[in-house]
Amino acid sequence: MNKHKNFSPLTLAFLGDSVFELLVREKIVSGGDMPVSKLHSAAVKYVCSDAQAKAFRTIELFLTAEELDIFRRGRNANGSTVPKNSTPAKYRTATGLEAVFGYLKLEGKNERIAEIFEMIWKNGDNNNFD
Repeated sequence: MNKHKNFSPLTLAFLGDSVFELLVREKIVSGGDMPVSKLHSAAVKYVCSDAQAKAFRTIELFLTAEELDIFRRGRNANGSTVPKNSTPAKYRTATGLEAVFGYLKLEGKNERIAEIFEMIWKNGDNNNFD
């Protein structure tokens, strides 16, 4: 167990970004069929760094010590240029969240991923897709 804990935090975030985005896309598509442009617009609202930083604040108190350690490593990692539509703090927080999702995926903790994502989804503004 924990064999992936020493992976680079940016490697964990690289995987976690896709895990998080897939979960968002599944939730949006489960809401019904719609044009792809509308699907994309809806997804972007949740996978941007601002939304992911907000998502972290939603789950922060529910993370284990191990998950918080992975988050901090991801947040403190260097190597990415901050997008112009975000702040460095929000972007780093989003990277930390993505690192947690990537780590949990590599560890095979799919139930924990689902639990954390449901907390985020239930506490987010997820009803504005029209």
